[in-house]
Amino acid sequence: MDTSAHVKTLAHEGSLLATAAESAGTDADVPTCPGWRVRDLLRHTGAVHRWATSFVAEGHTAPRPDGGLPDLDGAALLAWFREGHGLLVDTLAGAAPDVRCWHFLPAPSPLAFWARRQAHETTVHRMDAESAAGGAVTGVASDFAVDGIDELLCGFHARPKSAVRTPEPRTLRVRATDVPGAVWTVRLSAEPPVTERAAAGDADCELSGPAPWLYSALWNRRPVPEVAGDASLAALWREKSGVV
Repeated sequence: MDTSAHVKTLAHEGSLLATAAESAGTDADVPTCPGWRVRDLLRHTGAVHRWATSFVAEGHTAPRPDGGLPDLDGAALLAWFREGHGLLVDTLAGAAPDVRCWHFLPAPSPLAFWARRQAHETTVHRMDAESAAGGAVTGVASDFAVDGIDELLCGFHARPKSAVRTPEPRTLRVRATDVPGAVWTVRLSAEPPVTERAAAGDADCELSGPAPWLYSALWNRRPVPEVAGDASLAALWREKSGVV
C-alpha cells in the first residue's frame, strides 16, 4: 500500500472510531482493552494522533514525549479527538514526500512510516470503540490486513522490546488463507523474533485464517481462527505480544 492509501484509510477509520465512541458513551467499558473505558481510548488515541502530527509538521528528528492526556470527557473529549484526527490527516496529506523527521520502524520514508503506523493504530482502536458500542465490528480489506500483519511481525516484533521469546528455538507460522503468498515464518528464541515473509522450513505451530480476521487476532482483538500444532505458542503470542 502507498502513503495516499494509508492516509485515506486513516481518515475513514478515525471517523468510524469517533462515531462508535459517541454511540457507546465515554463511560462504557472497552472489552478488548480490559480496565479501559471509552474516555481512556479517546484520550490515548487522540494523544497519539497529536504526537504523530508534531513529528511531521514540525520536523523533529529525535524522539520526544507526547503532550499528555487531556482532562476532558463527554462531548468535549469527542470534539478534541475529532479535531486532532483531522489535523493528523491534513498534515500527512499535505506533507512533502521528502519530509525528514524521526520514526521508529524501517520504512521507505518518514512520511510513509507515519501514514502507515497511524492508519493501523487508528484501525485497531476503532475495533476497540466498536466493541464498546456492542455492535458488529467493521471489517478491513485483505490487502490492508496483510500490510498490518507485516508491520506487526517484521516491524514491532523485530525490536529488542518484543517479549515474545522462548527458552529454546521454536518456529511459528502465520498464514493468511485468502491472500496467495501471505505467509510469515517467525523464528522464536531467547532473542527478539526473526521473521521471514515465506513458508521457510517446518513450523511448530501455525496460526491461519482470512487476513482481516488474522490481523485483528494478532493484535489480540479476537481469537485466532485456526491453530495447528503446538497451541502453547499461540498462547505465548496472546500473553506476550502486546505492543508498548
